[in-house]
Amino acid sequence: MFDLVPFGKRRDDVFGALAKSLNEVFNDDFFAPMTSSTLSFRTDIRESEQAYLIEAELPGFKKEEIDIDYANPYLTIKAVRKDENSQENADHKIVRRERRYGEYVRRFYVQDINDDEIRASLKDGLLSLEVPKRQKSAGKRIEIQDHGTSGPQLQ
Repeated sequence: MFDLVPFGKRRDDVFGALAKSLNEVFNDDFFAPMTSSTLSFRTDIRESEQAYLIEAELPGFKKEEIDIDYANPYLTIKAVRKDENSQENADHKIVRRERRYGEYVRRFYVQDINDDEIRASLKDGLLSLEVPKRQKSAGKRIEIQDHGTSGPQLQ
């Protein structure tokens, strides 16, 4: 809105430059995480013939704070942080209190997996999941029988 100037734009227009920079700040996605109740985290996903390998960055989380659920066809990883630090002086007056609360959620659409054999491990803030694929049958060749042999008889 601030970009529209009816007769052109001068390069030395200080007010226009200021207005444009303010417009960019408030339209930036920087504020998006603060407006949402759930946050996201970074993941790497690899695929082999036998499984999907998912690595999720969750630094500072304990395994008790992470839930992994599979409800066909969605695999959900959810990490909840409830961290509170407080310091009090000798009179039990609060000098400093900091709280961090947040829910980090990622949901993946996966099909044809063996959900009974999903394995997860957490080391140094990196959650690793091995999601085995359901083995497809190789197929079966069906022989065509001659009409004179004992095959299904229709009456």
